[in-house]
Formats: sequence, structure tokens, C-alpha cells
Amino acid sequence: MVLQDELETLESQKKKHKHKGGDAASPDKLLHSTSVYDEELQNKIEENARLHSQLQELQMAFERQIVDLEERLKTSETDRTQHEDIVTTLQKSSKTQIERLQQEKAMVEVKVQSQESDIKDYRGRAEQAEQKLVSVSQDLQGRLSSASKIIHDKLPFIDTKHRELNGLNLPTHDRKHQLRARELVSQAANLVGELTQGLSNFFTYSEQRSRIYPADGVTEPLSPTNTRYCKYLHENLAFLRPVDQSLKSFSEELKDDSLTVLETATDLQDFSQNFSRLVAYCNKLLPYQMLSLEEESQVSSCTSTLASKNRELLKSLTRLNAIFNKMDTYIAILATQSKQLEGHPQSSHPRFFRLLSANLDQLHEAIKEVSKHYNSKVSLEHQLPTATQKLKTTDECVVSSLISLVTSTGKMSAFMSGNLDFFAEGAGYRTRGSSIGKEPAFDGPRSHPAVTGFRHMAATYLTSLSSGPRTESVPHKVAVQNRKTLLSSAENKEGLAKQITVFQEKVGRLEQEKEHWVLELQLLRIKYDNEQQKVKKLEQEMEMLRSSSGVGSALTSVAGSIEDNIDVLSVPSSSRRTESTGSGSSGPIETTMIGQLEVQKDAGAGDAETREQLIKTHFTQRINDMTLQLQLADSKAVNFHAEVRALHKQLRLAERSKGNAEEELKTASQVLAQLKDELQTTTRSYEGQLSMMSEHLAGMNEKLTQQKDEIDDLRAQQSQSKSVLSKVSKKSKK
Repeated sequence: MVLQDELETLESQKKKHKHKGGDAASPDKLLHSTSVYDEELQNKIEENARLHSQLQELQMAFERQIVDLEERLKTSETDRTQHEDIVTTLQKSSKTQIERLQQEKAMVEVKVQSQESDIKDYRGRAEQAEQKLVSVSQDLQGRLSSASKIIHDKLPFIDTKHRELNGLNLPTHDRKHQLRARELVSQAANLVGELTQGLSNFFTYSEQRSRIYPADGVTEPLSPTNTRYCKYLHENLAFLRPVDQSLKSFSEELKDDSLTVLETATDLQDFSQNFSRLVAYCNKLLPYQMLSLEEESQVSSCTSTLASKNRELLKSLTRLNAIFNKMDTYIAILATQSKQLEGHPQSSHPRFFRLLSANLDQLHEAIKEVSKHYNSKVSLEHQLPTATQKLKTTDECVVSSLISLVTSTGKMSAFMSGNLDFFAEGAGYRTRGSSIGKEPAFDGPRSHPAVTGFRHMAATYLTSLSSGPRTESVPHKVAVQNRKTLLSSAENKEGLAKQITVFQEKVGRLEQEKEHWVLELQLLRIKYDNEQQKVKKLEQEMEMLRSSSGVGSALTSVAGSIEDNIDVLSVPSSSRRTESTGSGSSGPIETTMIGQLEVQKDAGAGDAETREQLIKTHFTQRINDMTLQLQLADSKAVNFHAEVRALHKQLRLAERSKGNAEEELKTASQVLAQLKDELQTTTRSYEGQLSMMSEHLAGMNEKLTQQKDEIDDLRAQQSQSKSVLSKVSKKSKK
């Protein structure tokens, strides 16, 4: 374009020169000028080509730079998104970590507080223990010095070091023997508990089975035999529970500082009595079991093999009952050793234990046999079409109870056979210092023969004292129970005192009534004597009249006496009051149609008698009414007293519950205060953490804004570079 402009200017100048000068330029000059222009044009073209190539190179470099920048922008955007994701995940994880750390911090603070309180308590205890240790060490030091002084001054030698001298000492109680006996008794109590539990399950499931088969009680009524059998089976706990409880109470009452042998085991008598009741209960059940099995065999669906299995089961149950009876005999023999004048010699005790062990083995075998026969019987019954699902489940329960009985009796048999030597050995005596002696043990007698002789002499003396006449006294167990009842009835002392006062008042009133009725009885006796005298006089007069005048006069006297009695009955009350002064004297001569008779009139006495009879009936009626009212009042008072006692007990229970509620309220308030403190600490920690997180988020937002600004700047630069490139491309194209 510059060259073209210069060319145009040159042409214009040429034209001007032509017009002005009028002479034409020489051709040499023109050629020279055109060659110069051609060279310059060639140079410009080359320069233009060179510039055009440089422009292309710059454009390509710029495009490469733009591509690099775009790639960098994309990578930066992906990095930004990745960083944002990482920041969000880190925020979430930091939140969870912060929450977990806050919880751990709260728990640690609570633990620290509890440990600080425990440390304070432990420090106080340690100080107290140190003080006690100092006092105990001082006391023990003083005792040690005094004991060493006494040993040095008073004890010339220690006889327990020498076996010969130690044999002369009286034997002491063997603690190891007692501990072993206590352990074995506790094991036996546990085994008996398992046995009673198994028997209870067997009786209960047998009751359920009898209510289902052969008659279910719905479609067919139960037979009277099965009804009674179920009733007796339902009472099994009343006989099984006392056996378990009595043996457990015996094991709990054993102490380490006492000697337990058959002669001192008085509580075995309760166990023996309860076991005898259990055996009697089993004997009572046996005939009903027999009748129930016979009833099952008579069912139409029962086959011959099932009937034979029923008979075998009945035989095994009979054998089991016989073994229980034999065991009851052995247990009763062992329990009677603690009774005076009924025991057996100690040499027979090992035999009793051996027989009991053999009996337990027989019991185990008998129960295994019962379980075997019952299993075969049940398997045959389940094959019948009439067997229901309920019957099958009940039979399975009975079989499981028999299996538990087999295991429990096996344990008992193994326990008895394994500890038979301990039960059969003598009493647990040992010489003094035998457990700490330095000399080796030997198999000979532990005590000197003289000491054993003295011990036998003392035992015979005590038995001779006990065999003499004894005064009747209350047994120790009864006395302890009475004492417990008295202690338990101490609360009823006031009520009993009130009842005693009421009864005393009643007795006083009854005494007054008794005196009154005694006086009435005396008056009635006097009246009766008077009437008897009157009757005697009348009889004498009648005899006199009969002897003197005969029948007519007798009739006249009888008629006169009748009229006299009629007159006495018909006399009005006013005349009776006027004639009461003449009681006991002879009245005037009564004249009748038959004759005359001097009659002894006593109208005042009759009037008084009728009046007293009316008064007596009136007062007896009043007394009856008063007694009825008194009985009603007493019953009401007793009811009110019982209600008052019940209310008093309820008041005590309410006060106790009130105290418990107050204590619970205190603990709840303390827990509430602790929770409030924990809430405050957690709120504070949460507030701090939230402030930290808000600051962190603010910083992250600032970073994001900076990154956005940088991205915007890069985009602006990119747009500017694009505009420049477009302009350059346009110029190059032109």
C-alpha cells in the first residue's frame, strides 16, 4: 500500500512535470528510476513475505499458547472441583470427628470428675488406713512383746513339736473335715433339688397327659379314676418343695467352727420326715397309675403290644416305688442317729452309707428302666391314627423329664459312690499342731491310747446322764420358732394390750352380773324352801283329815284347797298388796258347800312371785338385748381395730415409699444437675467448634473468591488475546 501510494505520487509528479517543463525526460532516467522502483518493490515484497511468515509463526505460537492456557484452565477447574470435593469430605469428616471428640471430651471430663472424687475418697481411705496401720502396728508390737515375754518366762517347751508328748493332748476339731462335709452337703442339696425338679416336671406332664388321653375331657368326659389321679398329681409341689427346702436349710445352717457328724445333724430329721411324706405320696399315686394304665389298655385302639408295654411300665413303676420306700428306710435310720436313746453304734454307720449308695444305684437303674419302657410305649402310641399333636408334644415333655431324672439320679449315684470313703470314716479329730508339725506324717494312731480311753469314758458318762429321767422341755427348734414369732408379734403388742383392757372390762361386767344372778338364785332358793314347807304342811293336813273324817272330809279338804287356789289366782292386785303383810300366817276358815276347811293363804307371796317373774322376764329380755348390742359393738370394734391396723401398716408402707421416692428424687436432681453441667460444657464446646468452623469456612470462601477472580482474569486475558489475534489475522488477510 505504501508503494502504491508512492507510485501514485510519482505519476502525479510526472504529469505535473510534463505540463510545466514541456520537455520530456530522457528514457535513461526513466529506466533508472523504474529499476530502482523494481528493486525497492522486490525488497518490500521479500520483506512482506518475511513479515507474513513471522506473523504466521507468531499466530501459531499464540494459538499453541491459547491451547496450553485452555488446558491449564481445564486442569485448574478439575483441580478446583476435586479440591471442593475434598474440602466437603474433609468438612464432613471433621464434623464427625469434632462430634466424636466432643463426646469423648465430655466422657473424659465425667471420668475425670469421677476419678477425682474417687481419688479424694481413696486419699481419705489411705489416710485412715495409715492411721489404723500405725495403731494396729503399735498394738501388735505390744502384743508381740508381751507374748514373747510370756513364752520366754512361762513356757519351758512346746509339746506339739514332739509326737509322743503331743499324743497326750486332747484332740481338737478338724476344720478340713468340716469344710469337706459342708461342701458335700451343699452338693447333695443341689442334686436333691435337681431330683425334685425332675419329679415335679414328670408329675406335671403326667397330669397333662392324663387330661388328654384316653379321654380328652371335651368330647369324652374324664373317668373318676383319672380325675382323682389328676387331682393328686396337681398336689406334687406340696410334697416335693419341703424336701428340697429342708436339705438346703440344713446345708445353710452348717458352720465352719462346728463338728458335723450324724449325732449332731439334728436337722436331718426334718428332711427325713419330708422325704417320708413324699414316699407316702408316691405310694398313694401308684394304684391310680395302675388304674390309669389299665384304662389306657382297655381302649379299642390299643394293640396287644401296647398293652404289654403298659404292663412292663407298670412293673417298672412298682419297682421304682419299692426302691423309694427302701431309701426312705435308710434315710430315716441315718436321721435317727441324732436322737437320744435311738441311735445305732458308730461301727454300723459305714454299712448304712454303703446300703444307701447301693440303693441310689438301684434308683438310677429303675428310672432308666422306666424311661426305656415309656419311650417304647410312646413310640407305639404315636403310630396310632388316634394320636393327636397335643398328645405327642406332651409325651415328648414327659420323656424329657424322665431323661432329666436319669441324669440327676446318675449324678447322685456317682456322688455317693465317689464320696463313700469320706462318709464312712470316723469323726474329724486331730491332735494339736499336727497340721504344722515338722515331723513327717505316719499311719499310726494320732492320739495316745490313754487319751482315747478318757474320751470313751467321758462319752459313756454323758450317755448315762442323758439316759436318766429327763424333765419335759421345749425342743430348741420350737423355742427358736417361738422366739421368732414373739419377735414378729411385737408390733401387735399395743393391740393385744387394748384387747386385754377390753376383756378385763367385760370380765368386770360379767362379775357384776354374776353377783346379781347369785342373789337372784338365793332368793329363788328361799322361795323354793317356803313352797316345799307349804307342800309338806298341806300333805300333813290331808293325812290328818283322811285319818279323822274319811273320804268325805278328804273331798271337802281337796275342794277347799282347790277353791283356795282359785281364790288366790282370782284375787286382784290391790287385795294382794293389802294381804302381803299376813304372808306365812293361817287365813280364815273357808266355808263351801262341801264343808269347812282352815286354809293356809299366802296371796302376798303369790303376788310377789308373779311380780318377780315379770321383772325377771323383763330384765332377761333387756339383758339379751344388751348382750346382742354388746356383741355387735365388739365385732364392730374388732373390725375397726383391724382396719386401723391395716391403715397403720399402709401408712408405714406409704412413709417408706415416700422416703424411697425422696431418695430417688434427690438422685434424680443430682443426675439432672450433672446433665445440666454436661449440657453447658457441650454447648460451650459446640459453640467454640462452630466458631472455629465458621472461621474456617470464611477462609475457604475467601480462597474460592480469589480463585474465581484469577479465573475471571485469565478469561479476560484470553478474550483480549483472541481479539488481538483476530485483528492480526484480518490484517494479514488484507
